[in-house]
Amino acid sequence: MISDFKKKVAELVEMLVLQGASDLHLAVGAQPIIRVSGALTPILSEAVLTNDDVIGLLSEMLSPEHKKRFLEIQEVDFSYSHEGKARFRGNAFVERGHIGVALRLIPKVIRSFSELGLPPIVETFAARKQGFFLVVGPVGMGKTTTLAALIDKINTERTEHIITIEDPIEYLFENKKSLIEQREVRVDTADFESALRSVFRQDANVLMIGEMRTPETMATAVTAAETGHLVFSTLHTNNAAQTIDRIIDAFPAGQQDQIRIQLAGSLAGIFSQRLVPRISGGLVPACELLINNNAVANLIREKRSHEIQTVIETSAEEGMIDMNRSLAQLVRAGEITVESAYALSWNPKTLERLL
Repeated sequence: MISDFKKKVAELVEMLVLQGASDLHLAVGAQPIIRVSGALTPILSEAVLTNDDVIGLLSEMLSPEHKKRFLEIQEVDFSYSHEGKARFRGNAFVERGHIGVALRLIPKVIRSFSELGLPPIVETFAARKQGFFLVVGPVGMGKTTTLAALIDKINTERTEHIITIEDPIEYLFENKKSLIEQREVRVDTADFESALRSVFRQDANVLMIGEMRTPETMATAVTAAETGHLVFSTLHTNNAAQTIDRIIDAFPAGQQDQIRIQLAGSLAGIFSQRLVPRISGGLVPACELLINNNAVANLIREKRSHEIQTVIETSAEEGMIDMNRSLAQLVRAGEITVESAYALSWNPKTLERLL
């Protein structure tokens, strides 16, 4: 039984940072577990957690508002800052009558594209004045970090009014050349939709939407991109073609043609990324990049999104990046194993030809 929850939270946070871990999991009946370079590892020096232990540790991290919300619906997203040294995105939930907590470390320093190992062409989307740019991929693949790098580049180089809408706020930005205002759902605004509707009256140039969860959010984001805003957001999809289908299929049949036309006209690009275990340790990104051109826009309008993958594969000279080629390059460079490449490939037969 933990006697001093505040002290124990501090010890766990410091251990996570010291080990270079990305995540911390607290579950009843298990020792605290951290994720290092993609692999889960129990902290063997810690005792197995009881339900009271997890409740006490969580209470140290939640604000009164988030405690109230957790008691009401038995799950909550939150952010937690530890003495200004480390910041986390957290989720608390109930499983089989017990409380579980997952914490993701948010680096204090926003890293550049070169530090993240991202292709330089992605930076060019920060120079645009309007359009809709999506960063997609499964949970834990660095989508938020890539968005932060884009926003920080704009903040460093341009005088713009940037508004972020997040649940919860993750990276904290400081004004450089731009004015940045960060709004947290259920703290600063009721929901994504309300915050997005207000943007049109707030003289914003750049919007960053933490995640598009509803058709209303998607429709407003696309409209904002059409009306002179540069809009960045994320979706939990695997690739460009699936992302386009997910957006369109979110709407009733009677609205799909309209959103298809709007998306074809406003889309700037879709960047899909995966973090792959590096042979030498750590993680390295593999990626796909779709850049919207006339051919892509026509495919979207004509309901032929299944052909988009072929456009990506044959448009490297325009800057598009095919995931299989990205994986193959990492294998040839000795960064990742062949097994890792096959595990992440959407088309292993094509990857085999490239290797």
